[in-house]
Amino acid sequence: MHDLKARVANRVQLTTDGHVAYLRGVTDAFGSEIDYAQLQKIYGSPKGTPETRYSPAVCMGARKAIISGALDYSHVSTSYVERQNLTMRMSMRRFTRLTNAFSKKLENHEHAVAIHYMYYNFGRIHQTLRVTPAMKAGISDHIWSIDEIITLL
Repeated sequence: MHDLKARVANRVQLTTDGHVAYLRGVTDAFGSEIDYAQLQKIYGSPKGTPETRYSPAVCMGARKAIISGALDYSHVSTSYVERQNLTMRMSMRRFTRLTNAFSKKLENHEHAVAIHYMYYNFGRIHQTLRVTPAMKAGISDHIWSIDEIITLL
């Protein structure tokens, strides 16, 4: 959270899930200089269904809690980060349960994540943007090859 605080120039609105470590981290890093909310999703299994080992739980509802600041209640959401996590899981099988595509060393795992995000932002044309995110942001003038990305990292 301190790293995030150092990277943002203006007051931001942040939403996290209900994990208590986020509450401590956000208040420690930002104090009252943030519009902060928590969104707790309530999961369970519908009545009358048999227990299944590999089926995901069903989201039965959600609670929004304003922690600090004057935030826009309609924008309290974790959808963007959940979509990003899904993209990462689908692109890198090391984040998928029950696979053998895992890293035995933390250093290898970190490198795999770095390569994924470099490719995602600098080497992959996004359908909605029609260019890479880096080109859209004006920080790159070409589509990077995987060789350029690996050489940089």
